[in-house]
Amino acid sequence: MFLATTLPQVSNLREGDKGTIMSALVEVRGLTKHFTPSALWVLTGAELIKAVENVSFKIEQGTTYGLVGESGCGKTTIGRLVLRLIEPTSGQVFFNGKDIIDFSGQELREYRRKAQIVFQNPFSSLNPRRRILDTLSTGYEVHRLGSKNERREWLEDLMERVGLDPRHLDRYPHQFSGGQRQRLVIARALTLKPKFIVADEPVSALDKSIQAQILNLLRNLKDDMGFTMLLISHDLRLIYHMSDWVGVMYMGKLVESASSADLYASPLHPYTQALIAAAPSTDPDQGIPEGLIEGELWSRKPPEQGCVFYHRCKQAVPECEHRLQGLVDKGGGHLVACWRA
Repeated sequence: MFLATTLPQVSNLREGDKGTIMSALVEVRGLTKHFTPSALWVLTGAELIKAVENVSFKIEQGTTYGLVGESGCGKTTIGRLVLRLIEPTSGQVFFNGKDIIDFSGQELREYRRKAQIVFQNPFSSLNPRRRILDTLSTGYEVHRLGSKNERREWLEDLMERVGLDPRHLDRYPHQFSGGQRQRLVIARALTLKPKFIVADEPVSALDKSIQAQILNLLRNLKDDMGFTMLLISHDLRLIYHMSDWVGVMYMGKLVESASSADLYASPLHPYTQALIAAAPSTDPDQGIPEGLIEGELWSRKPPEQGCVFYHRCKQAVPECEHRLQGLVDKGGGHLVACWRA
């Protein structure tokens, strides 16, 4: 059985199961990341890049939290910060109540075992010179788990779980299709039975016909193995289909956060309303929606004061330009950063 003799089992806690109260497995508080331009960019007049600015949210155990927004809004940066793949400028990331920013040595090593990532591009995230067996065995080697025969047995079981033939462990990445490679990337993330997965645009590089298969696979694996997931995507339909809670990002800031049902039933922030309105409809009789956004993104850094979205917002009021509204709870945990809301 897959890692049953070596790794601890992860329970799948759900609201209402034997009176269990769901708790936050991951909590982000005031997370900020600024990138300093290189010397060459400084000469051209480039300024400090504020990729993520004072972002806070919680991910309850056993749930999926979806981060949605257009390209460049800071979604992927947050995913990497939560995994400590890059260091934050400021802020805290709590995992099981402990701040991972303080981790070092053995603590950080153990966190690496409990938190994994599914990368966006299956074609570049697998080493073309290594057999799949060698690639998937890396985690076992790093953490010194099992013998050579045990590792092969575990991986054969895992290959079946992700819908691949165990006999193909000795193949190389070029011998698999795009969808099969993404299944391998998912398998690699699950080798150590992590408690937390960051899925960064897991299907954006795949054909539409394959995307649903991979999403259903992720959902089934999550239910079977009980992990918690941060799902990053620009696809609103994907986020709605997969997520329990949704956070909407715009230019490095979280502008709205709510349960998936509440967010899509009654979006409060003008940017969220525009995103939902712009999503293509399957109804052939429905016309093209009227644009709710005007103008373009800031060509340089946005102003220090006020809302970063006000210059594109048709609902803007004078306060929007000069004063920044923080996230306010409008009931039921539905948070929005907007004066008009």
